[in-house]
Amino acid sequence: MTDKPTLTRYTPLHTKDWYVKWGATFFIIIGTVATAQNIYPYNLFLELIGLVGWLFVALIWNDRALIVVNAVGISIFLSGIFSYFFS
Repeated sequence: MTDKPTLTRYTPLHTKDWYVKWGATFFIIIGTVATAQNIYPYNLFLELIGLVGWLFVALIWNDRALIVVNAVGISIFLSGIFSYFFS
């Protein structure tokens, strides 16, 4: 018989980054739903909040891939927000 493999948790529970990560994930999901329902421009702000939260987490984790994808996402959503209000 072989032993069952155990699942190892790599990220800590109930730390500041854990709460920010899940809060940011919530905002991205709600922003995506708002996009699907064409709730414009609120979807831009919801997604932006989520991306800023994930950028914060990526900086804590020093994860360059997450830093890049969230920084680019923030610039895209800021561009959309500026375009909505100033054009």
